[in-house]
Parts: sequence; structure tokens; C-alpha cells
Amino acid sequence: MTTPRYIAVDWGTSSFRLWMIGSDGSVLGESRSDEGMTTAAKIGFAEVLAKHLAEVGAPEATPVIVCGMAGAKQGWVEAGYIDVPTSLSAILTGAVSVPGQSRDVRILPGLAQRSQAMPDVMRGEETQLLGALGAGSAGSQAVCMPGTHSKWVHVTDGNVTGFSSFMTGELFDAVSKHTILAHAVAGADQQPADTAAFQAAVKAAFERPEMATNLFFTARSGQLLHGLTAAGAQAKISGTLIGMEIAGGLSEAGREVNISLVASGRLQGLYGTAFQTLSLSYTTIDADIAVRRGLAAAAQAIWPN
Repeated sequence: MTTPRYIAVDWGTSSFRLWMIGSDGSVLGESRSDEGMTTAAKIGFAEVLAKHLAEVGAPEATPVIVCGMAGAKQGWVEAGYIDVPTSLSAILTGAVSVPGQSRDVRILPGLAQRSQAMPDVMRGEETQLLGALGAGSAGSQAVCMPGTHSKWVHVTDGNVTGFSSFMTGELFDAVSKHTILAHAVAGADQQPADTAAFQAAVKAAFERPEMATNLFFTARSGQLLHGLTAAGAQAKISGTLIGMEIAGGLSEAGREVNISLVASGRLQGLYGTAFQTLSLSYTTIDADIAVRRGLAAAAQAIWPN
């Protein structure tokens, strides 16, 4: 019977995911909640972790490896950043210990791009990246990691050469709830998804991203003049944002670059449809599997025996 070897934690801004991993690499227990950094900062990071460790019955001596916002300046213990360009393997050596704990708890660093023109940071996605590609990946590729703040990362032969963050998810929420388009999308979730409207919006925004704010407004004018449904309006907003993001993500790499999509659930479907609409070749890696693989690589590097 396999025994617990380490605990893997992905601690986001608004979400918490924990897995107890056995000596054979299998998942022995899992616990999730909305106790991300924002909530944990009020409750106490140690208290939140202890609750989830108890939930999966983790033995007292089992060490914990953490990625994500627990290592932010406003988090549990600041883990700092590794500057790009850098090798993916550098992530494995930058873990910071959390003092005052009864067990060994380590938090992985993020990545920073210190360019004056394009400063950028990531926390958590670097571990997904490591898990998706491996430290010794070959060739050149663009890695798309959708989310509230989507990341497009350029990797060549296992080295991160640069990355860009796109506020796609946050803007979708803001535009849909806090502009005139809130009226256009009212009731959209009770209607069938409008895939055709989504695909048309992706294509239009990708081809002419400078028209984005006009394309947003067509979600409203299309209802007034052409009977566009609420679901169609929602699809237009989503497609416009994702089309713009893809245009930006590929602006330097070009359309011929190999694309790896690291996503799961609804976002995997949306971005997959967008890439197909634009005739872009891509491979998909499940985000949950990728982050567990990245945390596993870090655990192996820190506790090899």
C-alpha cells in the first residue's frame, strides 16, 4: 500500500487546491476551496492549510510544497521572483521555507520580466509551465495559460525568454457587469451558447484588434438592429477579448509557432474553439495535471529520497 510522500498545494488569489501525493505518484487525497490568498490573509495561512491537511488525513511529518499567491508580498511568506530569461529548472531551486511550522513547508518563486517597456510577473503559472513542458523541453513554442490574467509564455529549449499577461478574464467580468453591455447579456446563461457569434468575434478581433472597442459595442447594436440574443452578445464579448489576446500573444512569435494550451474545463473548450477558428495548430495539456507535475518536480528536487 502506497504511503503519503508529500502534499502539493496550488494557492491562488481566490482559490485553494491541495493534493496528497503517494510514494508511487498517485493522488491519495484532494481538498479544494475558495480560500485563496485574499481569504487566507484574513483567516491565517497556517490555519487554512491545517484545515485542508486534516481533511485529507495528512500525516504530521509529510512535507508541503506550495506554488502561487501564498508566496506573494501580501501572502504567507514572500518567495520572490526569478528573472527571465531563465531556464525552467531554475524554479526548482528557488523554494523558500515557511518558518515556525511543525512540518517542512516550502513555497516556490514566481517569474519576473523586468523590462522597462513590458514589465510583467507571474505566480503559479511558472509551476504549470514546468509541469506542462518539463525542464528539458526542446524547440521553440508559445504556451497559452488562460485565466483571470491569461499568460502567454515563450520558451526555447527549456528557457523562458519572455512572457505577457492579458487581463482577459477580469475584463470580461468588468465589461459584462459594469458597462452598458450588462443589459445586452442579461439572461445569457439561461440560453444555449452561441458558438457562431463567438467564432465570428474571435476572427474579427484577431484580424483587427485595433477595432476592439467598436466590436464590443456591436454586442449592443446587434441586439437593437438584428435581434442578437443575450447569449450571442455574451459570445461576442468573450470572442472579442480572446481574439485580441491571441493576436497579442502571437504578435512576436508569429502564426507558425507551436502553441501549447494549458487549460481545463470551460476555458479549454473556449480557447480550443478559438484556435480552430483561426486555423492555428495547438496541443492541449490539462491545467490540473500540469501544476501537479510541476509541484512533483519541485518536491523531487527538494526531497529526493
